[in-house]
Amino acid sequence: MTSTTILLVLAITSGLIWFGLITLRGQFWRSDQELPTLEINLETWPSMAIVIPARNEATVISESLGSLLQQNYPGSLSIILVDDQSDDGTATKAKETAIELERSDQLQILAGSPLPPGWSGKLWALSQGIDAAQTHNPDYILLTDADIAHSPNNLRQLVCHAETNQLAMVSLMVKLRCKSFWEKLLIPAFIFFFEKLYPFRWVNNPKRKTAAAAGGCILIRQDALEAIGGISCIREALIDDCALATAIKSQGYPIWLGLSSTTYSLRAYDTLETIWTMVARTAYTQLHYSPWLLMGTVLAMTLVYLVPPVALVIGFLIHSQQLMIIAGVTWMLMAIAYIPTLRRYGLPPAMAGVLPAVALMYTAMTIDSARRHWQGQGGAWKGRVYL
Repeated sequence: MTSTTILLVLAITSGLIWFGLITLRGQFWRSDQELPTLEINLETWPSMAIVIPARNEATVISESLGSLLQQNYPGSLSIILVDDQSDDGTATKAKETAIELERSDQLQILAGSPLPPGWSGKLWALSQGIDAAQTHNPDYILLTDADIAHSPNNLRQLVCHAETNQLAMVSLMVKLRCKSFWEKLLIPAFIFFFEKLYPFRWVNNPKRKTAAAAGGCILIRQDALEAIGGISCIREALIDDCALATAIKSQGYPIWLGLSSTTYSLRAYDTLETIWTMVARTAYTQLHYSPWLLMGTVLAMTLVYLVPPVALVIGFLIHSQQLMIIAGVTWMLMAIAYIPTLRRYGLPPAMAGVLPAVALMYTAMTIDSARRHWQGQGGAWKGRVYL
């Protein structure tokens, strides 16, 4: 078999994979599972406790906390902010924000205790906040990051969606910041890959086992959280959002994961290094620290994303019309699948053509994630290293 024939077979295989992804994988590429904005006037609004783990978030806490203190939510609402041993004045900023908005009575600030063995930092902070929330006996608990700015009606819409569809968990993939060059190049692809890995329609289908959540915004029913044994059941998880969703759904509770255009992340990823670190922190964890899964991932990413452009160029150089057509059509399918995500972030469809190069960068990040793990650097985040 000649090298040209091998490349032709690879190009055909890549094309068939993309055809299967588009037609058979839960229509993930449509990027259309969005939290409904329709508001329903419930007879009785459930009580709510919001838990915010915060570690060195002084630059964003005023905006994020302010968005929660000013929610248009008719029910009982309390906020517990767990200051996870910050050294930048996060707690002071939070207190000042509540005073300025005249909402100090809604905010409780806890000084987080030292991290015990067997816990990830965020989950330990969440555990302390959830314990404190029990004094309010809430119907729902909202777990949200300290860098999320919530739209004024976000809580109301989350609860309406949960109540009308009898959901135990509603989670939002908030809109990530997409302003710098590197954010525009890499962030939409991050969402695209996540949706491909966890098709939202499958997550939202009670008959399928696929479970996932986005940790920036998770609304969970108190009784469902108690049924799985509390947050401690996933205390060692680095990918804690998906671990929590799996624990909830495995007990037969319906969950929902969708997108939001109005609730957004304040976290800036202005440089390649910041995005690289964010991905490398958990990429190898996603592969269960398996060298074999890492090898399979690298081969799969090469076949799915890199073979089409390489085959197209080689086909042009050797004047193989058949190879050029197959590779070109495959690349076009890839681009078509990516365009809805680009549009969601207000980016031109032409950027879909660079997805192979972006995929190559994400593959390198995944390999680097494995390297960090092997060198004992683990999932480093905000001064902590998880091995």
